[in-house]
Amino acid sequence: IFFLLGRIVWLWIVRLNSSLFPTYAVALGPKLSETVKGKLTLGARILQAGGVEKVFRQWFSVDKNERLVRASQCYLSTTAGPIAGMLFVSTERVAFRSDRSLAVAAPDGAKLRVPYKVTIPLRKVRRAVPTQNKHKPEQRYIEVLTNDGFEFWFMGFLSYHRSLQHLEQAIAQARR
Repeated sequence: IFFLLGRIVWLWIVRLNSSLFPTYAVALGPKLSETVKGKLTLGARILQAGGVEKVFRQWFSVDKNERLVRASQCYLSTTAGPIAGMLFVSTERVAFRSDRSLAVAAPDGAKLRVPYKVTIPLRKVRRAVPTQNKHKPEQRYIEVLTNDGFEFWFMGFLSYHRSLQHLEQAIAQARR
């Protein structure tokens, strides 16, 4: 277990320091140590729950027939900046949950910490579009377009092509 966590952290550190990794990923967290701490916490949470599928089922309202196809660590692009988290592709939906909770104000003025979550039913996804930065081709994105005109941009995948392939297959399968 500790070897696996160490390996995950090592891969993230290598990715963050690699010249091939997009430069925006290096500036996402205030410190590398905080990024590593977040990844260790996420890894521990996954181990405690009994695997990625169980974490997915805990975080989202999942039907018993729904099956997780792929989970990928990535960033969701927002107007406030990229948010680190996990992208889940299942037989029914595309879902994202942030690694860290965000501080929001409650109606009574108190501060609450809640995870940033996005859930898009596959039947409402028009398509997934592979995109890259024209000036920096190594910066690749997956743009998810919905039938009602919303766009979601995911970036910073460790395995971009595999994540895109699984997402496209899930969308095609949902249309059948």
